[in-house]
Amino acid sequence: MANESDNYEAVVQAKRAENVAEFTDDRKGVLAHIQHALHVNPALVPLFVLLVSIVVFGLLLGSKFFSPFALTLILQQVQIVGIVAAAQSLVILTAGIDLSVGAIAVLSSVIMGQFTFRYGMPVEVAVALGLAFGTVVGSINGWLVAVMKLPPFIVTLGMWQIVLAANFLYSANETIRSQDIEADAPLLQFLGTTFKIGADAEGRGGATFTYGVIAMVLIFAVLVYVLSQTAWGRHVYAVGDDPEAAQLSGVNVRGTLISVYAVTGFICAIAGWALIGRIGSVSPTSGQLLNIESITAVVIGGISLFGGRGSILGPLFGALIVGVFTLGLRLAGADAQWTFLLIGVLIIGAVTVDQWIRKVSA
Repeated sequence: MANESDNYEAVVQAKRAENVAEFTDDRKGVLAHIQHALHVNPALVPLFVLLVSIVVFGLLLGSKFFSPFALTLILQQVQIVGIVAAAQSLVILTAGIDLSVGAIAVLSSVIMGQFTFRYGMPVEVAVALGLAFGTVVGSINGWLVAVMKLPPFIVTLGMWQIVLAANFLYSANETIRSQDIEADAPLLQFLGTTFKIGADAEGRGGATFTYGVIAMVLIFAVLVYVLSQTAWGRHVYAVGDDPEAAQLSGVNVRGTLISVYAVTGFICAIAGWALIGRIGSVSPTSGQLLNIESITAVVIGGISLFGGRGSILGPLFGALIVGVFTLGLRLAGADAQWTFLLIGVLIIGAVTVDQWIRKVSA
């Protein structure tokens, strides 16, 4: 593993040396040190923004915001976006983008519901088939990008349209009601099941969580380990940084890209399962903004749209930032448009910071 990593670094350095003259970097100022620190730890910016926004809303709203109910409500509200953002992050780390993530999540949830109620399959089998569907669609995206050499934007834009149309055609635009799911297939709503921590003997107070929140945290924890401690994770960053150099150093670029899109589809299917639990029903019209919301969380989270750089924890912080702003402004009685305005400012600011940080390695 070490030799492979050393080979990749050597190839990258050799390629850069062909085009960039050597020079001595004499920058010693505070800004240079901050720039370097953010380059090494890109998740620091969204973490700082998250903490500042929590403190500001806490000071403005007091106990109305700083309560176990309000803070855990934020987690519940961002769980779907957070899971999809984790999936989107993997693709963006390879310098790609996936516009089909939301459609995959929704159709996966529809498949779980329809196979349970239309075909009478055991709910466990239906859930497994929904997860398999997401993985297969992601693999097709990966094959078109890696083998056919088609642009990720075009591939996933087309797949988004295909899956979205298939969703409405297959479901006949019918919603499976919450009451039917509760009575006959409660496992479909499992990730929406709530439980309390810190409540008194009568169940009052405390923090309320859902198993969907736990799933989101576990997904991010697994990805943190995989991306930082395994060869596959190093390959993902290498492909996003410079696919040609990665190929020359022995990385299977095609296999890595296909696997990234496959894992992305699988995680999106989990988001579809969590979506059933969140809204209580199986609706083909749900999750229509997941594509944009996931990209927003990833960009605010500090993952570079140019690939090869960023912390997987950043999108989690990005999703939480959006949740904090949304709930904080709602509790303050502000117009909902202020949320979109501030999030737009954050997106532009995040891209600006990313460009500034990239100058460290330029």
